Amino acid sequence: MVSEKLFQELNDQMNFEYESANVYVAMAAYCASMDLDGFENFFLVQAEEERFHGSKLYTFINEVGGRVKISGYPDPKNEFSSLLEAFEVALGHEKLVTERIYKLMDIAYQESEYATISILKWFIDEQVEEMNMFNKLIQKLKMVGDNISALMTLDGQLANRVLNTNDVENA
Repeated sequence: MVSEKLFQELNDQMNFEYESANVYVAMAAYCASMDLDGFENFFLVQAEEERFHGSKLYTFINEVGGRVKISGYPDPKNEFSSLLEAFEVALGHEKLVTERIYKLMDIAYQESEYATISILKWFIDEQVEEMNMFNKLIQKLKMVGDNISALMTLDGQLANRVLNTNDVENA
């Protein structure tokens, strides 16, 4: 049985996932302001993924008899000194998400709440993928440097990113 403490933490994480979507929409808008449509698309897909994560927690809380509580969140960062900074901020955000998921997992283990442990394992796997993705893109941006041609190539590649519906269906 999920404790009130764990329900509160799950609600907080659900709201943080929705907040994360706004963080990525702000980064998409930053990229759009520089006419980097591929990078804009990358962050819009990331925002869509975060909303899916929030919805996954919303559904779980309801399925195990909890009460979903929606809260507000602060304005996201909208200005960046560079594209690289935007991605570094995104990676920092994903590290924070990972810490939060680990904290949830610690509570679930302490309470022997196996249904919550099960869903959180999915989130942990997802965080490994997301942090790897951001680390690789940061390295590519560092390699690109001031090379506009290379930046445009990367922008073109990111324009093809879509939400992987297979991942959504298997979640």
